[in-house]
Amino acid sequence: MMAKPLQVDDLWLERIAGLLNEMEFGSLNIVVHEGQIVQVERTERKRYELGAAGSTKSSGSSRASARPIRKAESR
Repeated sequence: MMAKPLQVDDLWLERIAGLLNEMEFGSLNIVVHEGQIVQVERTERKRYELGAAGSTKSSGSSRASARPIRKAESR
């Protein structure tokens, strides 16, 4: 059985390019069924780095200060 040749029109090319342009870190999974793109799944990652004074810096957003995570107390 031969696979059908993939049909990609300008609309799908624009959709894929748009999703990629909006992404800084991540992956794009393209689902093909019988030679047609039927679904696009985007997994995006956000990376955070610790700055000099312990503040958290994020690509695309800023936070005033980082707060420690406290374990819930048992009663």
